Amino acid sequence: MITVLLVDDHSLLRKGLVALLNQEKDMRVVGECSKGEEAIELAASLTPDVIVMDLAMPGLSGLDATREIKRRGLKSAVLVLTAQAEERYLFPVLQAGGSGYVRKDVADDELVQAIRVVAGGQVYLEPQAQAMLLRGYLAPSDKGDADYFDGLSARERQILQLTAEGYSSRAIGEKLNISSKSVETYRARVMEKLHLTDRPALVRYALKKGLLRPEEGK
Repeated sequence: MITVLLVDDHSLLRKGLVALLNQEKDMRVVGECSKGEEAIELAASLTPDVIVMDLAMPGLSGLDATREIKRRGLKSAVLVLTAQAEERYLFPVLQAGGSGYVRKDVADDELVQAIRVVAGGQVYLEPQAQAMLLRGYLAPSDKGDADYFDGLSARERQILQLTAEGYSSRAIGEKLNISSKSVETYRARVMEKLHLTDRPALVRYALKKGLLRPEEGK
């Protein structure tokens, strides 16, 4: 069962989301609130798997609340739900520790899907958000590969990219003709070199460095 905390200052929207999510057999809304300050306290007391967080709220913003939740080391994945579908909001959300970004005007089945994705430790970005991130942050670098990728070897970059794309250790091993144990060793080395602690952080790094690109035709 995926437990969810809803944070939005519009009570009607929260009620609609409660009804939407509670009808899913694998989800349960365990709390709701309207302010960023309340979100931090409920995140600590309820320890939900996923926090669905609005960005624009009175007082502490959703972005600052997300940053504080992650600073405290709370394990909940934060999925931002907002009307602000603008490029300037996307990277700050990821930098703050958010695990995904869904626009309110498409929040229905897509929100349910996104919650399942981030609850599983992955990052969720709808195609429009992915395109905006890539357009804004994939700029050529005049640094050499080793410098640009913070000392990662070519093999470590392969492991990083495939992991960020969602492949399992076994699938990566099959692609690269190495054992899954070797994949896990490489991945641990990558995380240590980059000072990363989880898969969402690894995906954010891969996006920033241009290792994730849009699928053909998108």
